[in-house]
Amino acid sequence: MSQVATDRRALVDKLAADLQARMLSGELPSGTRLRQAALAEEFGVSRTPVREALRKLQASGFVELRPNKGALVRGLSPREIRHAYEVRAELEGLAADLAAQRIRHDQLDRLHDAQAQFREALARAIEARERRASPVSRARDRLLWARANDQFHQVIQEAAGNDVLVATLANLHRSFPRDLTRIVLAESTTLLRENIREHEAILEAIERRDPPLARELMQRHVRRAGNLVTLRVEERSTGDHQ
Repeated sequence: MSQVATDRRALVDKLAADLQARMLSGELPSGTRLRQAALAEEFGVSRTPVREALRKLQASGFVELRPNKGALVRGLSPREIRHAYEVRAELEGLAADLAAQRIRHDQLDRLHDAQAQFREALARAIEARERRASPVSRARDRLLWARANDQFHQVIQEAAGNDVLVATLANLHRSFPRDLTRIVLAESTTLLRENIREHEAILEAIERRDPPLARELMQRHVRRAGNLVTLRVEERSTGDHQ
């Protein structure tokens, strides 16, 4: 793939991620019309990457295209989210089980590095709340947690050494990304702290080469995240109808 094509794909991915985050936060509620011209002007790009980003969001179920109306935000139902996280819990539990059997020392080092990033993200989040940091500053802090979270789960999947499992999880995350969890956790330092403790327990089980425990802890971790996201969506849905 050429550099131009790589840059174009990265731009489309960023646009899709930004729009998706707004949808999940409620800034763009279900039924909102997404006008290509307005979005292109807002992001400072041509209509082509915006159109491709909307198609990507349509493929993942966040946007629907209607005749004479264009692209509209399609809200995910609590039932869809709950079912997706139930499947993800089993798949990621299997990944943790296999990782506990197969992980290399360099991969363990990367998991410890992710944990260090988690702790830094938590410290920044606490400091940001105390000094009432700007939304831009808080967004940077959330990005640090997101990168650490991606690294943590990706290393475990890599260590599992099962290409079919990795591909299946990647497909699931395209429709129900980990950003769902990040948006909810960003609202509470208490939730962030608990999430980091869960990651630490999973890492310890993997490092001790305890596959059953690693699987159980990962399943519990993902199910808990799913419950938090489902509750948030239910609350938002109720608020929209009041």
